[in-house]
Order: sequence, then C-alpha cells, then structure tokens
Amino acid sequence: MERIIESEACVTEGAAWLCAREPRFAVAMTDLPPLPLRLKPDGFAQLLSAIVSQQVSVASANAIWARLVDAGMTAPQSVGAASEDDLKALGLSRQKVRYAHALAAAGINYDKLRQMPAGEVMKTLTAVPGIGAWTAEIYVMFSLGRADVFAPGDLALQEAAKLIFRLPERPKEKVLRTMSADWSPWRSVAARIMWAYYKHDKQREGIR
Repeated sequence: MERIIESEACVTEGAAWLCAREPRFAVAMTDLPPLPLRLKPDGFAQLLSAIVSQQVSVASANAIWARLVDAGMTAPQSVGAASEDDLKALGLSRQKVRYAHALAAAGINYDKLRQMPAGEVMKTLTAVPGIGAWTAEIYVMFSLGRADVFAPGDLALQEAAKLIFRLPERPKEKVLRTMSADWSPWRSVAARIMWAYYKHDKQREGIR
C-alpha cells in the first residue's frame, strides 16, 4: 500500500527527508511557517470543488463554491437533477455545467478509490469529462492523502520551481515531472513546500 499522509508528523517527516536530499528545499523553507496538512474529505463534492477551481482565481472559486453549497448542489443527485440554467445561475460556465453533470452520472465508487493505487485512481478519474491530470492529482494528493503524487502542470508549482531552483524560466509540465522524480517518495510534500514558498513570495494563494 502506498504511503498515506495522515498528520502533521507525516508532513514534517517528508519535509526533513526532502531538505536532506535537496538543500534548495531547506533554503526555501527557512522563512516559511509550518507546512499545512491540507487534507480534505474525499468523494463527489471534493471533485466537483476541483472542477469549480479550474482556470479561475482562488477568490472566484471560493465564491462559486459557496453559492453551490448554499443551494445544496454538492451531491450527485442534486447536481444531476439540476438544469443547465440552474447551475449557470450559481456561477458555473456552460462547460463546467457539462462536467458537473458528467461527474454526477459517472457512478464512481469513492470508497473503492481509497484502496486503489494512485495511478489507477487517476486513470478512473480522468475518464470523466472535465477531470484532467491536474484535478485527479490534486484529489489523490489531498483527498486520499497519497504521499508520492505531484502536479507538474500546476502553474504555481512551476513558478515556485523557477524561484527555488533559480531557473531562467518556468519549467514546462514535462520538465517539472522529470525534476519531481528525484523527490519520490515524498513528492506530495515537495508540492506543499513549493506552494508555501509561492504564497510567501507572491503573497497570494496558489491553490484552494
């Protein structure tokens, strides 16, 4: 079974391992507060929340999600029964309405996902329209707590990599994926360090 992050102690262990392996992580963490645990519940609502977060600011995603919660639109039954106009009125684009309906109809066994290898989970999730690699990786990282998952397509992680590793430009997804191989088996903690560094440097959140 893959290592599961369950507590702050797990994050601390991973960060210590990464700092010993890669001194530039140790430098990056010098002025950072303790890394957040960032664990979230799993299930339909978390994936829907991830879809809401796609290609919008953190503030916009939070506002739209709050409207969905207030309207009771966080379960597959209610979302599946809602019309396109209902969901658009709450802030979803036409494309995201289609994705929300597809997720509601997918019939994913969320309990079973907990027992599956990360690669199989991501394969299952990305079969649903609207769930790409980034969304699946974030779900596996935070909702399932897997310790060795990374999201190289994330722009905040790419920018953090540029800053931490003194690169001339933001690394592309393929390049960052290759870089992250050196951070296994704690790639999820490496991501936490990089998001925290991005927040510290830019004074804004990189992820909800």
